[in-house]
Amino acid sequence: MNTAYVARKVTLSDSFKERAEQKLKKLDKFFDDVKAQITVSAQKDLASVELTVWANGMIFRAESQNVDKLDALDDAIDNLIRRIRKNKTRLQKKVKNSGFEVPGEPIPEEAVYDVIRTKEVELRPMMLDEAILQMNMLGHNFFVFLNGDSGAINVVYRRKDSGYGVIVPTKE
Repeated sequence: MNTAYVARKVTLSDSFKERAEQKLKKLDKFFDDVKAQITVSAQKDLASVELTVWANGMIFRAESQNVDKLDALDDAIDNLIRRIRKNKTRLQKKVKNSGFEVPGEPIPEEAVYDVIRTKEVELRPMMLDEAILQMNMLGHNFFVFLNGDSGAINVVYRRKDSGYGVIVPTKE
């Protein structure tokens, strides 16, 4: 397992890194080759742990905040493992319904998502600043727009750290 650590306004001890490595070993039962990044930051009385895992061409991400950074790490890893199991269950259902069987332990079924509303939006070319302004005027946390420079559909979103992010699609 390849693990990278990023510390923001906090120092990471060797015991924290050892505990993280020990907890991340749980992912070996799901994937063969795993790359992980653990970002730890401190803000006032809270420690925030962001965990990003790249495996089999998929990206899994979990974030947790707690007073203690070790507790935040535990919560983030547990959340990530729950998401991976949920994803694995969905894939097994699809494969089973298609006629193939996947050997392995049975995993309890997860809830099926019901789409309650579909919204159509008119995409018009705009610059990033204009999209952020439009998102703020609407009071939304994200906004889909047609990038005037590239002509691609982008998503701008408000981050929890009071900044903004942009999702730009790429083809592999």
